Amino acid sequence: DLSSNQLADAVFECLPVNVRKLGLQNNQISNVPRGVAELKSLEELNLASNRLADLPGCSGFPSLQFLNIEMNLILTPSADFFQSCPRVRELQAGHNPFKCSCELQAFIRLERQSGGKLFGWPAAYACEYPEGLRGTELKDFHLSQLACNTTLLLVTALLLTLVLVAAVAFLCIYLDVPWYVRMTWQWTQTKRRAWHNVPEDPGTVLQFHAFISYSERDSLWVKNELIPNLEKGEGCLQLCQHERNFIPGKSIVENIINCIEKSYKSIFVLSPNFVQSEWCHYELYFAHHKLFSENSNSLILILLEPIPPYLIPARYHKLKALMAKRTYLEWPKERSKRALFWANLRAAISINL
Repeated sequence: DLSSNQLADAVFECLPVNVRKLGLQNNQISNVPRGVAELKSLEELNLASNRLADLPGCSGFPSLQFLNIEMNLILTPSADFFQSCPRVRELQAGHNPFKCSCELQAFIRLERQSGGKLFGWPAAYACEYPEGLRGTELKDFHLSQLACNTTLLLVTALLLTLVLVAAVAFLCIYLDVPWYVRMTWQWTQTKRRAWHNVPEDPGTVLQFHAFISYSERDSLWVKNELIPNLEKGEGCLQLCQHERNFIPGKSIVENIINCIEKSYKSIFVLSPNFVQSEWCHYELYFAHHKLFSENSNSLILILLEPIPPYLIPARYHKLKALMAKRTYLEWPKERSKRALFWANLRAAISINL
């Protein structure tokens, strides 16, 4: 019994090799040095109340059966103790300042595998660190495998990131977000240029009765039917058509915005060709923007040909909403009904500019 003698690690170098029970509790031992003379007969070792930071191995104590290492400075005990010490029947390791972390999980599993070899379990085994877990018994401390496996955590985070990026990319493509971002940017740039440029005629607000948006494939109907019937005869109207009213030198988007803002109404000639035209989509987008920004009733929809819903791209959700909520004029195939069609259209855009 060499307890309470302020002994240090060197005590193991001068012990009788045939000692069977050794009491070294309450000393200043911080490490059991390896390579010292083997104590082949040692069966019981008491190292309580020292400064050990881990469980000692059994390389020098092949016959060790009982080990007391309570009240030391052990934060995370080695989980392979019983593998290196196969003859140990009882381990007293309680009342140490255990740090409850992923590394301690293996020691907790050790208790289940040891079959009751941990003396004082579970009352003597409690967390000291971190502060939030102080006093929690080790048997009640659990961390998921995901939290403790760095590789698994990184792989999971990478997979989730890839799934999130793929989902965002799919939604952006499906909802045509890049197109709307590009259009918003062009709208902003056009407005900025308009603020910096002094208008030629500040007194002019409306110059046209209507701006016409149509697909080039429907241009024959516009030129042979729509324009002649509205611009000629009694109560002739002034129509804005891109071929003759767009100002050279300005961008197409800027011309579209200016024409829509200078027109009392915007007429959209709807057909399967219309929904396949990129520029028609621009014109619809800006006209719809004006509709909400000015709270006006400025859109007139002419259904030249029926449009099956499956032909309308996803980015034309505004057109779907307009066709569902707003009445539109349908171009009649019978000549006898066309007089009423033109009368209704003229009434919709009749205004003294």
